[in-house]
Amino acid sequence: MNAHEIDYVIYGEEMQYVEIELDPQEAVVAEAGSFMMMDSDIKMDTIFGDGSNQDTGVLGKLFSAGKRLLTGESLFMTAFLNIGHGKKQVSFASPYPGKIIPIDLSEFQGKFICQKDAFLCAAKGVSVGIEFSKRLGRGLFGGEGFIMQKLEGDGMAFVHAGGTTAKKVLGPGETLKVDTGCIIGFTKAVDYDIEFIGGIKNTIFGGEGLFYATLRGPGTVYIQSLPFSRLAGRVLASIPRGGKDKGEGSILGGLGDLLDGDNRF
Repeated sequence: MNAHEIDYVIYGEEMQYVEIELDPQEAVVAEAGSFMMMDSDIKMDTIFGDGSNQDTGVLGKLFSAGKRLLTGESLFMTAFLNIGHGKKQVSFASPYPGKIIPIDLSEFQGKFICQKDAFLCAAKGVSVGIEFSKRLGRGLFGGEGFIMQKLEGDGMAFVHAGGTTAKKVLGPGETLKVDTGCIIGFTKAVDYDIEFIGGIKNTIFGGEGLFYATLRGPGTVYIQSLPFSRLAGRVLASIPRGGKDKGEGSILGGLGDLLDGDNRF
């Protein structure tokens, strides 16, 4: 099935959203929770799976939707269809600070592999599935980077990333070593594996985890500077426990907090 052809504009810098323009009878599918706003004459409908195989039988739909459970996503997605006579807009927002990256699957030989929580929305007809790993190292030690989603088709898809993004184009045999959580996604020709960092000092005192991802070209890789898990970890570490605030880092400690003008008695 050919994906619907959609036009889009990305707004914002650090808290972005994408506005997608739909012609009559064009549709876009999105993960739950990413919807922001839409024009009238756009019909919102909950669909089973990703909507790319609506012509298959019941078992095909069940298999397609069931694969989404393995990535921690819902069985259902939301489709937005323009039922009017003119062009209409629908917008989707990134769930945390970062960038929205447009992926034209027709430029990547019809397939893009991304982190399991990176997918935002796509033209209807794009298949959203799971990329199974055949290597033991990935399965046992991949962490955030183990369960990957695959986007297949010939249309536009949009993924979101935390912080600032980097795009690396790898030549044949060229290697890039990356923290597993910092991977956004890569093209299908890129070889991906998990390696042990090694060294007793790195293992005990490094603080960077025991494994990293090795990406080997040819292909294109997208990297994010601030994975959501890292951001959430820092926020969680700053939450007061047992009524004791960690403070703002002043050498005055509690006295500095008392004088900072942001106290409620």
